[in-house]
Amino acid sequence: MTINVIQPSNALNVSAANKPIGVLDSGVGGITVLKHIHALLPQEQLLYFADSLYAPYGNKTEVEIQSRCIEIIDFLLTKEVKAVVIACNTATAAAVDLMREKYPLLPIIGMEPAVKPAAAASHNGVIGVLATVGTLKSAQFAALLESYGRNVKVITQGCIGLVECIERGELHHQSTYELLRRYCQPLLAEGADTIVLGCTHYPFVKELIQQIVGPHVTLIDTGEAVARQLQHRLIASDLLTPTLQPPATSVTFYTNSTTEYAEQVISQLWGHTANISFVRAPASSLLA
Repeated sequence: MTINVIQPSNALNVSAANKPIGVLDSGVGGITVLKHIHALLPQEQLLYFADSLYAPYGNKTEVEIQSRCIEIIDFLLTKEVKAVVIACNTATAAAVDLMREKYPLLPIIGMEPAVKPAAAASHNGVIGVLATVGTLKSAQFAALLESYGRNVKVITQGCIGLVECIERGELHHQSTYELLRRYCQPLLAEGADTIVLGCTHYPFVKELIQQIVGPHVTLIDTGEAVARQLQHRLIASDLLTPTLQPPATSVTFYTNSTTEYAEQVISQLWGHTANISFVRAPASSLLA
């Protein structure tokens, strides 16, 4: 695969610290990470891209996911972002290495299922992982198990259809509950006392999952840790916004969703009325 290096136009400019941060996901799930970033860095301007037209990524090939990430990051670079967070476990596994090679001057922070902290938190050495099939099949996840799963028993469960429920905003529907119950049952049957939420969509149904697994099972996601990693990278690169005053419009959402309820779902998940712009997916997409 030929790589054409694209660099942010203002990467070496002293005003780069005042530029926005880009956050991307296959859909609306990365809003869970966005909330942590916004809470930790309220002075930063955030641009969120929901690639909902092509969600979920779990059933896409690696090349297809890489193509989507390139198109989205190229779009975000037109907005002069100073850093990008790939708020999607599947996209990180499939594309983060290529993205860092293609955009060498752009800090890119990825996600990974929290196997290490789950192993440390487990009392009985049995942890479960709820994730997309794409994440569970990835080389990145295999490497995580090799590094941190040697001394624990790890039970994995692919959650087909769950991302779609959350994309529709069906957080408390009976059908979502039944789907979660079916996916959690094998983990409980094996005695898991700690469960990793291995997709950024899943924290939106954390209450339902906790209700199903009970209060003695610990649920772990990585949104807060990713926000801290972003903060560290910005400090190291001298890219933290110098002012402590939050911008007038601190968060802008972009989505290519064609559904009539997209605006409602984004506002629902964000927690209040969202500033949303609808963008048209480029015709050159491999998935168009």
